[in-house]
Amino acid sequence: RSVYDDQPNAHQRFMEKLDACIRNHDREIEKMCNFHHQGFVDAITELLKVRADAEKLKVQVTDTNRRLQDAGKEVIAQTEEIIRCRVQQRNITTVVEKLQLCLPVLEMYSKLKEQMNVKRYYSALKTMEQLENLYLPRVSQYRFCQIMIENLPKLREEIKEISMSDLKDFLESIRKHSDRIGETAMKQAQQQKTFSTALQKQNNVNYGRNMHLVRSRILESKSEITLKRTFEEDDEHEEEVLTAQDLVDFSPVYRCLHIYSVLGDGEIFENYYRKQRRKQARLVLQPQSSMHETVEGYRRYFSQIVGFFVVEDHILHVTQGLVTRTYTDELWNMALSKIIAVLRTHSSYCSDPDLVLELKNLIVVFADTLQGYGFPVNRLFDLLFEIRDQYNETLLKKWSGLFRDIFEADNYSPIPVANEEEYKIVISKFPFQDPELDKQSFPKKLPMSQSVPQIYIQVKEFIYASLKFSESLHRSSTEIDDMLRKSTNLLLTRTLSSCLQNLIKKPHIGLTELVQIIINTTHLEQACKYLEDFISNITNISQVTVHTARLYGLSTFKDARHAAEGEIYTKLNQKIDEFIQIADYDWTMSESDGRASGYLMDLINFLRSTFQVFTHLPGKVAQTACMSACQHLSTSLMQMLLDSELKQISMGAIQQFNLDVIQCELFASSEPVPGFQGDTLQLAFIDLRQVRHYRIFPFRIMFLTCLCHLLYFFRMKDASKKNNIFAQFRKNDRDKQKLIETVVKQLRSLVNGMSQHT
Repeated sequence: RSVYDDQPNAHQRFMEKLDACIRNHDREIEKMCNFHHQGFVDAITELLKVRADAEKLKVQVTDTNRRLQDAGKEVIAQTEEIIRCRVQQRNITTVVEKLQLCLPVLEMYSKLKEQMNVKRYYSALKTMEQLENLYLPRVSQYRFCQIMIENLPKLREEIKEISMSDLKDFLESIRKHSDRIGETAMKQAQQQKTFSTALQKQNNVNYGRNMHLVRSRILESKSEITLKRTFEEDDEHEEEVLTAQDLVDFSPVYRCLHIYSVLGDGEIFENYYRKQRRKQARLVLQPQSSMHETVEGYRRYFSQIVGFFVVEDHILHVTQGLVTRTYTDELWNMALSKIIAVLRTHSSYCSDPDLVLELKNLIVVFADTLQGYGFPVNRLFDLLFEIRDQYNETLLKKWSGLFRDIFEADNYSPIPVANEEEYKIVISKFPFQDPELDKQSFPKKLPMSQSVPQIYIQVKEFIYASLKFSESLHRSSTEIDDMLRKSTNLLLTRTLSSCLQNLIKKPHIGLTELVQIIINTTHLEQACKYLEDFISNITNISQVTVHTARLYGLSTFKDARHAAEGEIYTKLNQKIDEFIQIADYDWTMSESDGRASGYLMDLINFLRSTFQVFTHLPGKVAQTACMSACQHLSTSLMQMLLDSELKQISMGAIQQFNLDVIQCELFASSEPVPGFQGDTLQLAFIDLRQVRHYRIFPFRIMFLTCLCHLLYFFRMKDASKKNNIFAQFRKNDRDKQKLIETVVKQLRSLVNGMSQHT
């Protein structure tokens, strides 16, 4: 390194030393060559000696080499072939080793494709997971593996899209099949309930025979709408009961749930599923506008709701976390509020009691079905009590029409029975007992008309109809008994009472009909105790129970009788007025006819025939009617005599009027209605009798009064002539003068007539 140092003349000194060293080495080489020179010469000599042998050897070697080369060509070819085979073998071994690594990858990828083709997406995801974690890392250096790695995310997205599409199809499918699912579930619930009820009845040895007979009667009634028809299967020969799994393939939702769970998007899937199902719930809960018109509308509405919640219950139990009990309870509470609001609205439009009854049956089955799936349904049974009031209202309207038809068709005549068979037919329909009538021979007549047994039968039919609604409401026999009695009381006190009141007020109802109505209401009142026994037999509740309500039929029929009695009095008075109106007294007649007036005789004959019909009435009613008629006749005659428009009356007219009063007294004394004491009825004409006894005295007073008025007018006439000689020229005075002259003429004629008779 010092050569390249910056010391001055370093390079020159180095070159000098190098030359000196070279000269030393040259001297040493020269010495060594001189020392070995002789040996070199000897070696050259020996080499020259062996030169000839070397030439021979070379020829021999060349020949040998030639022969050896000729002989080794085949060996070389075979060796090269062996080498080539060895290379191929090594390559094959390498390929096999690599293929053994790649084949599982390819097999798994092929399996993945096959799973995708057969829509086994959850298995395909598992296969992808194995490919990524186990197989692909072993052969990641190959290009096809990179292609596979790039395709796997795309396949995952494709699986998500396909599974979501399948889920949407599933949601659409259950929306379409909800009504069928619900119908099947409701049918199963009804069958199970029927079986349980039958088993309970069979094991309950204390079950009342009366209840059994009534229930059988209800089932046999032609108006019974059974749920067998409501839930009738399309295939009548189908014996196997289908379930929700049989009607709907739930695999899409399972697959989608597993796929999203594997992909880490389980929460997204749950939120989407719940959101879509809430939308479907709102659609299911939306009723059709015409739902209230037919039972099929209600059936389809309930079936869809039941199907919806049956599916949700199934999803709740077969999946973990997709839906929870809290979610289903929240959804059910929302749905229940909507259902109750819908039923309140649409049931209010129902005017047919049969339709309301079918609605009640559907609600009961609907509630029992969902209660079997764990949903609370107490609010539905509370709603049934509201609908029950509406059902009673529709029944009352229907029975109001039935009662009106019965009253319209009645002939208001006693029921004739020609033989024992007809008599038994009547008493089988109505509880009639009369020992005196039983002693009479056939043919005979029952006191009530045909409407009485018909009304009684219809009241019992109403009780049957009311009982139909009270069944299956999970209420005790005491509560059912109370319901029946309250509804029956409404029928008697409101519907039947109103029909009777309207009937009594109708213009075409005459006295005969009113009498028969009073008789009919009396027998219906007596039959109320049998209706109470009938209800007790139905419900198995004794009438001696403290909380047992009573029927108000007594007050109903009493009020009707009082109204009929008042109408009898009114119509009698109206009839009397009609006869009075045709009375044509000639108050100026000179002599009487010598007999009572024709109108009065017709009136008395009418009263006699009418009071004969009253023989079936209670004595007090007939007596009151007779007294009222006589008093009204007396008052009418008195008003006729004292009419302010009656200006004059002759003695002949008084005598004729006296004959009429005598005829009225004779009628009163003939006791047209038995039961009056002494001259009680004749007292009705006492005022007319007094007018007859003192008929002369009033006419004398009237004669003197007329004379006084006549003198007064004469004086006025003379005074007017003296005071004003020009009065005849004024119009007012002329009119006054004419009036005075007219009055004077009338007074003179009146005085002349009175003078002749007096």
